[in-house]
Amino acid sequence: MLTERQETILIFVRDYQAAQSVPPSTREVARTFGCSQQNAAKHLQVLAKKGQLDKLADGKWGLQAKSVQAHLFDVPVYGAIPAGLPAMQEQDPEESVKVDPAIFGVRSPRPGFFWFLRVTGDSMVGANILDGDLVALVRKEPRPGDIIAALVDETTTTLKRFVKERGRTLLRAENPRYSDIRPERLESQGVVVGVIRRQI
Repeated sequence: MLTERQETILIFVRDYQAAQSVPPSTREVARTFGCSQQNAAKHLQVLAKKGQLDKLADGKWGLQAKSVQAHLFDVPVYGAIPAGLPAMQEQDPEESVKVDPAIFGVRSPRPGFFWFLRVTGDSMVGANILDGDLVALVRKEPRPGDIIAALVDETTTTLKRFVKERGRTLLRAENPRYSDIRPERLESQGVVVGVIRRQI
């Protein structure tokens, strides 16, 4: 059983190694988590004792290559969603992205629970969601303040912030150029849990 701190460090090591092809140094772990190199080394050694990390040939604590790959999943990208005015369109899988779902707080991805949509438009720039980005979504009940993929009045889809004001449900852009949407009927198709930037 890992502590929350150990799990966070393990995810960092795994993601760093998947991106850089080598595990982080003790110094990099210490800098990331604001602790001394000695404390970072202790955390890594404990993770190794718990069977989560190995001491590799270069002396760093990391995962064997096949272990890194084992944590990556092919997550579907179901077409595009407008971050602008709502649009009527079907959502069809157009590609998949190989990613560790733990980056987005998803522990065990199930089919239909975790996926990506490609963003078109600029209505969510204030939330740092740009045209061309991929947004990661999970299927759960939205809470006020969440950004959701919304089916509006059973016909159109859009990406907006879910807002409750005076008992009324609104969809709000993060760009002052766009007005609030006041749907008659609203269905949340997914809650945004992260963004992958695709712009240069």
